[in-house]
Amino acid sequence: MADRSAVDTIRGYFYQFDLTILSILKLTSLDESVEIECTEDIDIRTATDVTATQCKYYAKTEYNHSVIKDAIKYMLSHFKETLVGTKQKMFYSIYGHYAYGQEKLDVEIDIDFLKKHFLTYTKDKVTYHHHQDLQLSDADLEEFLKRLSINIRAVDFDTQFREVIDILKSIFNTKSFSAEYFYYNNALAVIRELSIAATQTNRSISKGDFLKRINTSSILFNEWFVDKKGKKTHFSALRNEYFSEVNISPFERFFLVEIGVASYARYELKNLLFELSRKWSKLSKREPSPFCPYIYVQGVSDSELLALKNELSSEGFKVIDGHDFHGAEFNCQSIMLKATHGNGIQLKILNTLQNVRDTIDTITKTRRIYQFHIGPSFFEYDKPAVQHVKIQIQQLSDIESII
Repeated sequence: MADRSAVDTIRGYFYQFDLTILSILKLTSLDESVEIECTEDIDIRTATDVTATQCKYYAKTEYNHSVIKDAIKYMLSHFKETLVGTKQKMFYSIYGHYAYGQEKLDVEIDIDFLKKHFLTYTKDKVTYHHHQDLQLSDADLEEFLKRLSINIRAVDFDTQFREVIDILKSIFNTKSFSAEYFYYNNALAVIRELSIAATQTNRSISKGDFLKRINTSSILFNEWFVDKKGKKTHFSALRNEYFSEVNISPFERFFLVEIGVASYARYELKNLLFELSRKWSKLSKREPSPFCPYIYVQGVSDSELLALKNELSSEGFKVIDGHDFHGAEFNCQSIMLKATHGNGIQLKILNTLQNVRDTIDTITKTRRIYQFHIGPSFFEYDKPAVQHVKIQIQQLSDIESII
């Protein structure tokens, strides 16, 4: 029961996050903004007005008036402050999804209904009337109702999420995978960052700034996104999108991987090199266009990299690194030597990022770069002819789960 309750709570958070993203994307002007967790869950600010929205997601719960009573009381208290001039005037919105019971609100909400079902409450066996406590007249309540909208038939979790993805696809002219793994993933990270900001000013963002911040070229390892998808599903989707070729084409593939210095183990990196060579090489005698991948390791010292290459060589695993003899300068033509069954080259190791850039620039065949970064992206290469995939990971072992 506790596990199911936790899942429902998490879905509630994501439902609110998705509604916030949707609210931003639906703003008509790039200058209009949304404030998160200010007056209510979401404050939508346009050129003419502000709407405070309270979001509720109870997919397994019956609707009852008591569920939204506290929200309406709070909104009315805020409304009273606008009347005396201590708060800005705004509109109020309650947006919720419930399993059933919505017909209980299929009536016109007039003053009497408002008083009876939302403003009257009992505490310690004493009945209170919130509107009387606030000293509000019927005319005040009438004005409040004009500013209040209630939607308890909001769409379900999956329908709202699909709408978010569809709008992102339209705005960025992209496919479903990119809409979810780039833009939606980044959007979740931005919303989470805003929601925990200390000041109200820092919890506000315009549509224009939001679109700029989510338009990045790296698939971030956002814990909220991964928790929602599940780590296994997350890795599987990345594998299907980028690493599921049945017949591997003889492209020049560059794998740029970052190690976590604190958790580095040579055997783990060696296993990854073996796997990259095994999966992304074709070196049989009958192969008309043999090839093997290039590898660059970010975060490993020169001495450790040399020790690793010596160890691979002693085990009969042949690598080249573009240096023909001791003391020789890096030579692109040397590292570009075709790997064949005859010469036994199984992997090409690049020692520096400049070596990586020079080699990519020199090659004229189809090139693909796969960068796996733990921290920020460490290599930029943005030329239309070269596909550059940037995937953030938590640890080196994640790469094998993806490829």
